[in-house]
Amino acid sequence: MTRQYTEQLLEMIEDGMLDRDAVIMACVKYMSEDEVRDMMEVNEFVPEEDEDDGQPTWEQEWEDFGECYE
Repeated sequence: MTRQYTEQLLEMIEDGMLDRDAVIMACVKYMSEDEVRDMMEVNEFVPEEDEDDGQPTWEQEWEDFGECYE
């Protein structure tokens, strides 16, 4: 399976026919929020401290542990 349009777009950027920043903005605006987040996660663009896995941090764990003895 060829990626005809992807290759064409990349060639247009390389040839200076399209501005790289304009293409990035167009892609991000076109994509849904979930698609943008998924792309960021797949490419590891999201710093680890920004990811929320629903689990408490070790600081929260120790704070909660201390409350058991009060």
